[in-house]
Amino acid sequence: MLDVLGTLERTHSCGELRESEVGQHVVLMGWVAKKRDFGVFTFIDLRDRDGVTQVVVSEETAKEAHAKAKNLRGEFVIAVKGEVALRDEGARNAKLATGGIEVKVSEILILNDANVLPFQLEVAGSENLAAEDTRLKYRYLDLRRPQLQHNIRTRAKAVAAIREYFDTRGFIEIETPILLKSTPEGARDFVVPSRIHTGKFFALPQSPQILKQLTMISGFDKYYQIARCFRDEDLRADRQPEFTQLDMEMSFAHQEMAYREMQGMFNHVFTKVGGIELPAAWPRMTHAEAMRRYGSDKPDLRFEMELVDLSGELAGTDFAPFASVLESGGEIKCIVAKGKADYSRKQLDELQDFVKRYGAGALAWIKVGDETTSSLLKVLGEEKIGQLVTSSGAVSGDLVLIVAGRKSVVAASLGALRIEVAKREDLIDRTAYKPLIVTEFPMFEHDEETDRYTAAHHPFTSPMDEDLEKFTTAVNDESQHHLLGEVRAKAYDAVINGYECAGGSIRIHQKDVQALNFKAGHVARIGADAVRIFLDARNSARRRTAVSPPASNAPA
Repeated sequence: MLDVLGTLERTHSCGELRESEVGQHVVLMGWVAKKRDFGVFTFIDLRDRDGVTQVVVSEETAKEAHAKAKNLRGEFVIAVKGEVALRDEGARNAKLATGGIEVKVSEILILNDANVLPFQLEVAGSENLAAEDTRLKYRYLDLRRPQLQHNIRTRAKAVAAIREYFDTRGFIEIETPILLKSTPEGARDFVVPSRIHTGKFFALPQSPQILKQLTMISGFDKYYQIARCFRDEDLRADRQPEFTQLDMEMSFAHQEMAYREMQGMFNHVFTKVGGIELPAAWPRMTHAEAMRRYGSDKPDLRFEMELVDLSGELAGTDFAPFASVLESGGEIKCIVAKGKADYSRKQLDELQDFVKRYGAGALAWIKVGDETTSSLLKVLGEEKIGQLVTSSGAVSGDLVLIVAGRKSVVAASLGALRIEVAKREDLIDRTAYKPLIVTEFPMFEHDEETDRYTAAHHPFTSPMDEDLEKFTTAVNDESQHHLLGEVRAKAYDAVINGYECAGGSIRIHQKDVQALNFKAGHVARIGADAVRIFLDARNSARRRTAVSPPASNAPA
């Protein structure tokens, strides 16, 4: 028979009591996390969403409550009445916020019982967790785990901090529709059949892109949205079929304004949620510099190990694989793993297999020491190996890892290898936060296999003012199409610890530049689908509401 709660109210949460409450009579309610039976004493760790408090039931002072405590097991839901007391000096638990006190129970109410759990909620380390399918089957139990409770609470705090920041900055929060006309983009749409219109379907938004533009040209010149997005695509490490993104839009804006709001928002959220102080002004790096130094447009700056170009040192080499790479416009680069000249052949083979996933044909190596050894020693000779070591900046005890190939392959493989070695050797400071704004992304990317240029973004991204003349020449003069590869966009990313946390661009607001960009899409044989999608969506929207021509540029 379960007890009746009646009008009993809890006075504190299970994570709230401290030494200042000693002597107070309290009521706690929650779940039984652990029970320890010591005969005349029964100790219970009582848990709710705010934390854990130890309660103790004595047979001598609370006989009826003690009898009930004997029958408790994990996940029973109970209410306890008792007095807050200091724990003995040697029994205090520094790992708990409530570890200095305990509640001496006078009464227990059993509000609900529980069967034996299909898996344990509190385990040490992720490797001891129950299988994922089991945890998903019993998701309501999995969500009781402290880590997941912490994650959800942190997300709630972050969203509150985002709203707080933008509200104080004069942005309006606007919620855009979920049921839309299908506008296929990078992934398949999820569709929802209409009951009213037989055979017709709505699509769920992959991103509220068109709706954001409509909001801007409607005159809401500073707005934000915490938007739910849906993409019918394969799972990735940082993406699932439905996810939430923050959209920020401004009219009459230039890049510095966008940077200021972007880093200001992150600084506010990190301080508010985690007490983490990021720099007021983030360091910046152009896309070209990031790719040259780190092989990635989202470099992790918590450790060194930059890419070093060895192409000049190997110019004119007789070694056929290297010579052919350089003749075809490729490059040869390396990274230096400090103090890792003791890597075994097995470890080097593992790294060889790793870079092949990114298109590299092979991974050459040099072990620097009293007797320098290398996989290239026979083909290049000791003198050239010595020159490569000097150029790389390696010293005795270091390991030089070399990749040759197309520029995109070298960047991808060495950029990923840099992260892999850092993880293996625990070179990353997990307590550090290193933000960065990456600027001047290319408008077009060169496809080395087809020798054509493809759009790096959508056709509404504005080119850099300094590159507009070059852009015009590249589009209008067939002999100058190669200049598309030199045109930079007003596009940028916010990167923290190697993760792209935000990205956007200044949109085109001049009709002649927009026409030029559409023509550039035709020149590069790209952009037709994007243009059609935009025009279809715009026309569909106009059938519902009248709009005016855009009067401003707006960063995403």
